[in-house]
Amino acid sequence: MSGDANTSTQVTAPAGRRAGRRRWWQEREMVALAVAAVLLVAGLIVEWTIHLEPVSLALFWATIVVGGVYPLRSAVRAIRNKRLTITVLLVVAVIGAIALGVIEEAAMLVVIFSLGEAMEAYATDKARGAISALMDLAPTTARRLTSGDQTETVAVENLHPGDVVLVRPGERLPTDGIVADGVSWVDASPVTGESVPVEATAGTEVFGGSLNGNGVIRVQVTKEYYDTVLARVIEQVEEAQANRSGAERFADKFSAIYTPAMFILAIAVALILPLFGFEWREAIYRALVILVVSCSCALIISVPVSVVTAIARGARDGILIKGGIYLERLADIRAVAFDKTGTLTRGRPALMSVTPLADLTDDEALALAAAVESGSEHPIATAIVTGAHDRHLTIPAAKDARALPGAGMEATVDGRALHIGRPTAADRADPAVGPIVAQAESEGRTAVVLRDETRALAVVTVADQLRPDAQSTIEELRALGIKRIMMLTGDNTTVAKSTADALGLDDYRAELLPEEKSAAVLELRQKHGVIAMVGDGVNDAPALANADLAIAMGAAGTDVALETADVALMADELDRLPAAIRLSRRARNNIKINIALSLTVVAILIIAALAGWMSLTTGLLLNEGSAALIILNGLRMLTPGRGETRRSRTNPAT
Repeated sequence: MSGDANTSTQVTAPAGRRAGRRRWWQEREMVALAVAAVLLVAGLIVEWTIHLEPVSLALFWATIVVGGVYPLRSAVRAIRNKRLTITVLLVVAVIGAIALGVIEEAAMLVVIFSLGEAMEAYATDKARGAISALMDLAPTTARRLTSGDQTETVAVENLHPGDVVLVRPGERLPTDGIVADGVSWVDASPVTGESVPVEATAGTEVFGGSLNGNGVIRVQVTKEYYDTVLARVIEQVEEAQANRSGAERFADKFSAIYTPAMFILAIAVALILPLFGFEWREAIYRALVILVVSCSCALIISVPVSVVTAIARGARDGILIKGGIYLERLADIRAVAFDKTGTLTRGRPALMSVTPLADLTDDEALALAAAVESGSEHPIATAIVTGAHDRHLTIPAAKDARALPGAGMEATVDGRALHIGRPTAADRADPAVGPIVAQAESEGRTAVVLRDETRALAVVTVADQLRPDAQSTIEELRALGIKRIMMLTGDNTTVAKSTADALGLDDYRAELLPEEKSAAVLELRQKHGVIAMVGDGVNDAPALANADLAIAMGAAGTDVALETADVALMADELDRLPAAIRLSRRARNNIKINIALSLTVVAILIIAALAGWMSLTTGLLLNEGSAALIILNGLRMLTPGRGETRRSRTNPAT
């Protein structure tokens, strides 16, 4: 989505006006249907109780006129566009029933068919509503702080980067930003699917639509309203509805052939049955019944209702699937290639071990190392200082700290000149230091040596840690039948091997440039079939582009990932990947059941119609009944299946 608010308004406003017009027409149709239904019931009561045929006949005609206006308009529009639709079949059947003089059945056809159409519209709106409900997450107004630290209420569309908004306990955040002041916890699960609320302090990134916990926070706006994560997710999901799967294309192609075929069959029945001694009236009536039972609303809606509801289910749980074609492809994955840093691992080093070499304890050595490193912003330094804080150590003050390019840090601590840095050749040759360093590096850890002016004091190791859910995700993928799981990384071979061994991956390739990752993905496609590439969507872009399915991690905080991926896992939760595969397979099974059921029902009804075993009304009732079953089966996708639910959330405030 463009960062220009005006441009975005121009893009989204026509869609809103179209939706408004659609709702207006739907409301008028529903009023007409309600009136027609009342007229039909009144006509039946008069016919069955009072037996005043002229009155009941007039009520049936009124039913046809009132209830038939909108189906007739739709049929005329379809004919003008040179298309044969199910509504055309219905209108022809009603006209035929009127010609045969069965006015009561013609009225019933109009009302029952319109009820079926209303039911389908409800099902579609229900599925789409699960997505568009995201729009209601973000408030329409915000409290913007003025220069005098007062607040003014403004529309969220009028917030701009740099503005600061006040968010009170229990309120939803109006837009994306960075916490400027205050302490609270924020539940972003409606936007990202992240299972656990996170602590929000100064510097924490937050998203519009998230729920603020028990503290007052001030949030500095970082994006225009139309470029927020929530707005882009809504736009992407709406676009996904137009990205059709193979099953949807099959239903369209089938319908294009099926509807004319039913017309031809009905005409053939009307012309051929009299040759075998049937009366013309009986032959035409059976032909009309065939038209009615072949109005396969069930077949037309069987695929879209399952696809849209599955996409809605995923969006609700932080899995953004950008169309039916990608939903379908998720179910066919045979191999998965993972990036390492930031995907299988946390993407930042953490303290792993402290080995004292002098007369020091572990904690004393770590406190000295943290003191020297406290003036550095290097990731290794951050890991050491964080490790000391995690152990609740008192870090002594350092004086004269300075960075030595390529050689670490030095500082004076408690009157001692200390240095910490990567192992030198002398360190590796030292029998006390060398074996520790070699062991650490063989396990994929990075070692640094703390020394004073005369000797080495300690070896400290750090490493990028595996994600907590990495191991369980790999196991779940294997349980789902994924044949090949491997890692493609630009990291060194030793670290890559350590990670692959820890997770039990089938293979790994290390020290790859972006173009080499891309070539590796192409090779894997040829060997193993449909392959998914999981990465961060930035440096993995070429590999993601060449995979059958591009899956981006943590897309809520990465614009590139959200735009380039076919499937985006909005939160940094790797276990959403198996959940997405389960969802897609359940959707595929749901579609197969719907198609099989609709085709079976239509076949049985057509045979019964040819045999003369049912009336126009009975045929349409049975047809619409099967459509109701298929719609209900499709809407089941809105409820989570086994393994698709998020882990239970824990409120950090409690």
